[in-house]
Amino acid sequence: MDNVFVQQFAREWIEAWNSHDLERVLAHYADDFEMNSPYIVQIAGEPSGRLKGKAAVGAYWAKALAMIPDLHFELISTLVGVNSVTLYYKGARERLSAEVFHFGPDGKVAEAFAHYA
Repeated sequence: MDNVFVQQFAREWIEAWNSHDLERVLAHYADDFEMNSPYIVQIAGEPSGRLKGKAAVGAYWAKALAMIPDLHFELISTLVGVNSVTLYYKGARERLSAEVFHFGPDGKVAEAFAHYA
C-alpha cells in the first residue's frame, strides 16, 4: 500500500460518507465484498454480523443513513497494513470508530471490518 493511495482512499471514503451519497460510498468496494459489523446484527437482523455483496450491504447502509440523517465522519488517523488500511475516525454521535479494509488486486475493498468504542 503506498501512501498516496492510502491518503486518497481515506479522503474519498470520508467525503463519500459525509455526502450521504450511497453510490459514491459503494464505488470503493468490489461487487462481492463482505462487510462485518456489530450493527449489521441490529439494523439488518443478520445474526452473523456479516453481509456479502453490494446489494445486501447497500440496503443495510441505506437503512442506516435513513436512521441517522445527520451522519458525519471525522478522520482521526490512517493506519497502513499489507493490502489493508484502517481508518480511525469519529463516527455517528461522536463515537470513536475504526474500520479495517482489505483490498483486492483491483484496488477495491474486498472485505471490511467495523469496530466501535
